[in-house]
Amino acid sequence: MTILLSWNRHWPRLAIALLLSLTAASAQPQATGSNILRLVVPFAAGSYTDNVARIIAPAIGEQLRRTVVVENRAGANGIIGADIVAKAPADGNTLLVGGISVNSINPGLYKSLPYDPVRDLLPVARIGILPFLLVVHPDVPVKTVRELIAHAKQHPGKLSYATPNAATLVGMETFKRVAGIDIVGINYKSSPQAMTDLAGNHVQVLIADFATAMPQVRAGKARLLAVTMAHRSALLPDVPTVGESVDFIDLAGWTGLLAPGGTSPAFAKEVAQALAAALETPEVKERFRLIDYDARPLGPEQFAPFVRAEIENWKQLIKAAGVQPQ
Repeated sequence: MTILLSWNRHWPRLAIALLLSLTAASAQPQATGSNILRLVVPFAAGSYTDNVARIIAPAIGEQLRRTVVVENRAGANGIIGADIVAKAPADGNTLLVGGISVNSINPGLYKSLPYDPVRDLLPVARIGILPFLLVVHPDVPVKTVRELIAHAKQHPGKLSYATPNAATLVGMETFKRVAGIDIVGINYKSSPQAMTDLAGNHVQVLIADFATAMPQVRAGKARLLAVTMAHRSALLPDVPTVGESVDFIDLAGWTGLLAPGGTSPAFAKEVAQALAAALETPEVKERFRLIDYDARPLGPEQFAPFVRAEIENWKQLIKAAGVQPQ
């Protein structure tokens, strides 16, 4: 009886304490990783997309006051990483670091994708543009694009080129078509791997991004012939464009951030503003300068139509290059 009377006397106080405890617990942040923003890179570490992601990640994190992590999910010309983001919850915790291969070319290069490239990926912000370089192994006895064409015509089918992504595939197939040459294509999973094999003379020709190619060029393990853009590179003003020797497309890689379809437009705008601020920081500017990366940000309002127009443009270029959808 004494115990019962004691319980009755203290029960209201204990109940209130328990209620306050439960309320406080529910108000605490849950360990769900909600403060972590994941940047999914659909290519291997060391690729130009990965380089750009790792340069902007800490700066964006500082702007958003969030922890930004880079996650490499390479494979299938970027389709694996893009599919992960397309199927991720639209909760503002996942972004794709996409670009020309994944978001512009793949929709025209493949008969079907495991996601809808327009509906399932929301364009958030373009980051900028990166040049591609045409390089050969030093044992190939050429120093210019015209000499490469002449050499390939004299030795049809004897040279091979590496194709680590959709952009380089379409670029090389376009080059072969307009030059009238026969060079054998070999698929690779990443640009660094392709560059390593060119340095080892396992392949002889490669279109690679500036950041991947230039260290091997400076080391004498690759010879730079031309840039693939419509204009010469500011860092390489003496290097001609492919278009100065033969009719060629304007092949420059772009990178941007895309979110799962259905993501809040307010979140997209917030990220775009954070990116714009990050691109103005001295550290980001300097690191981009070292890889000849041209920061040209676009917000969601401009980036979305840009991506749609790119998809249609590359469908025509793929058809003209004679590349059959897979």
